[in-house]
Amino acid sequence: MLSKEAKATERYLEDQELIEKLAGDDTRNFAFNQLVRKYQERIYWHVRKMVIDHDDADDVVQEVFIKVWKNLHRFRQDSQLYTWIYRIATNECLNFLKKKRRVSLLSLSDYQDVLISKLDLAVQVDGDMIEMKLQKALLKLPDKQRMVFNMKYFDDMKYQDIAAITETSVGSLKASYHHAVKKIEEILNHD
Repeated sequence: MLSKEAKATERYLEDQELIEKLAGDDTRNFAFNQLVRKYQERIYWHVRKMVIDHDDADDVVQEVFIKVWKNLHRFRQDSQLYTWIYRIATNECLNFLKKKRRVSLLSLSDYQDVLISKLDLAVQVDGDMIEMKLQKALLKLPDKQRMVFNMKYFDDMKYQDIAAITETSVGSLKASYHHAVKKIEEILNHD
């Protein structure tokens, strides 16, 4: 892992350069290494906000980059590279959560309680009470709605980018975000 200072000074290839180098037999490995270094931290936190547990997040992120590697030939460049990677990460998160619920034979609300207890134990989460209340409220949202809220609120993504990632219309995303905000306000006001 690079130090924060090294990360700040490291120059990554622009996405178009990465795409060109990923297409070359002799530059593919180098370009993929660059791609992972460029996006790994962002993808980790995108995933971590959904699965909560660090080890689970690491596993999902590893699966994301394995899928990226295996499907490079399928990237049609009709979206941005980071959008395509985020779409893979988003689908992997949702599939992971579905599988966890199915394997544990828990209902959605029971599984939300499991995630909340993991949140209480998470070392990386700021212990600030307001932040903790927000995180617990988020865990009570449906997975897709929580994902949209995280991308808009925490990642400050544009609706157009979220729409490309989730393959949903901008109007639906705005409505989903609005409903999420309302639910979170209700949850916070009742706690």
